[in-house]
Amino acid sequence: MMRGIYAVVVLDLKRFWLDKTRLVTGLLQPLLYLFVLGAGLGSSSQLGAKYQGFIFPGVLGLSMLFTATFAAISIVFDRQIGFFKAVLVAPVPRPAIALGKIVAGGIQAAVQGLIVLPFAPLAGAPLGVWSVVELLGAMALASLTFSAIGVAFASRFTSVTVFPIVSNAVLLPMFFLSGALYPLTSAPTWMQVAAHADPVAYAVDLMRGALLGEFFFSPWLSVAVLAGVIAALTGSAVKVFNRGEDDSSLGASRFNWKR
Repeated sequence: MMRGIYAVVVLDLKRFWLDKTRLVTGLLQPLLYLFVLGAGLGSSSQLGAKYQGFIFPGVLGLSMLFTATFAAISIVFDRQIGFFKAVLVAPVPRPAIALGKIVAGGIQAAVQGLIVLPFAPLAGAPLGVWSVVELLGAMALASLTFSAIGVAFASRFTSVTVFPIVSNAVLLPMFFLSGALYPLTSAPTWMQVAAHADPVAYAVDLMRGALLGEFFFSPWLSVAVLAGVIAALTGSAVKVFNRGEDDSSLGASRFNWKR
């Protein structure tokens, strides 16, 4: 089992390493949010000069969320070219394939987050020794959560053209409802209620609390919710992988997700 997980992780990380352009281009979006959008919104925000520091954990979550989702698209691409069938018939337990994909995506998301992290002081977010330790733990949990979301979605798609459209339609509302760009304490009641059903909100709040000491949810509640989301979505992905490549079991034909 562990050897199978290791093999899948190594394969995906080799792909990630060969595509170094992703590391650079993946940095542009969070920096635009942080220094361009943050500067513009900060000038009209009650937080003023502290606004960029406040949204830094949210921008960090944005970078990790979309990196993890982009990593999961390899499942759809491999399925479309037929390589995924070879992976499924390999002498590797299918649960190990799902777990390996989630771990590999989590590592890629964490690496992208670590690249953004040094910009925290420029945004006005202090980096103390203990706060960094707590933040790294929160980032690790968040990256696995985001990767589990990506793998659970990708495991049910067969088209690389449809997957990004549908994933963005789901992920963008999750991001904007998470309180990444505004304090949830001052948000309308319906947005606060929606945030309670949004795993991205718990991840962002946990990272913001670790860095700035400001929590909306209880830290232990955030940890429990994120752990539950990882377990549930991992189980969902394992269930799909165990079914093999039958399109009807994937649900592609039922929802017209197949190209």
